[in-house]
Amino acid sequence: MKARVKMNGLVAGILERNGGTVRFQYDKAYLQLRQPALSLSLPLREQPYESKGLPAYFSGLVSEGWLKRVQATEQHIDPNDEFSLLVHNGNDLPGAVTIELLDLS
Repeated sequence: MKARVKMNGLVAGILERNGGTVRFQYDKAYLQLRQPALSLSLPLREQPYESKGLPAYFSGLVSEGWLKRVQATEQHIDPNDEFSLLVHNGNDLPGAVTIELLDLS
């Protein structure tokens, strides 16, 4: 599953999950424009970030409490599947970042 990450409307990079591995890579054009990093934990760089599970920055964007329960129930998503919850609800995040699902594979 892949998603496009935008910062202030500009494509900042691609977030994808393959099995238990999550990868985020900044978009080359975003790097060339010298836009701000998404967070201090994800400084600008050409190399992708890879982790087991959702990186802390993105995990912090996932809904909590009653909203998380409603999203999980209504969208038939396991409440422990933070990646799916994030990419399916990424157009309604607080702040300058939005996340758009690219495919369902």
